[in-house]
Amino acid sequence: RNGTAPASLSGLWRSREKIVAGVRKACQGRPVTEDDIALLAQGVEESIRSLGSSIIDANDIGRAILGPLRELDTVAYLRFASVYSSFTTLDDFEHAIAELRSRQDRTPTAPTP
Repeated sequence: RNGTAPASLSGLWRSREKIVAGVRKACQGRPVTEDDIALLAQGVEESIRSLGSSIIDANDIGRAILGPLRELDTVAYLRFASVYSSFTTLDDFEHAIAELRSRQDRTPTAPTP
């Protein structure tokens, strides 16, 4: 836990602004557009709303960001995950990179013509 307080659904908009700010920082210098970030934030907001809870833990929001961000840009994902998950050692990064590589190996690629 990151010591963050739960948010109400009415506070989700403020959370969305935080989501966008955190993702934007993670995506700095990456080939990710503002539209990409806005779509990611919208998707995260929709997935949080679909939980049907009136109270949302900030950790739930962070977890909801990780998957879509991993799909959007793996370097931005590592940046965000390193802060969100409080990486403290190189082993933390190596484990995350190994997991990304494992996922990449399981993802089918289109045949080249």
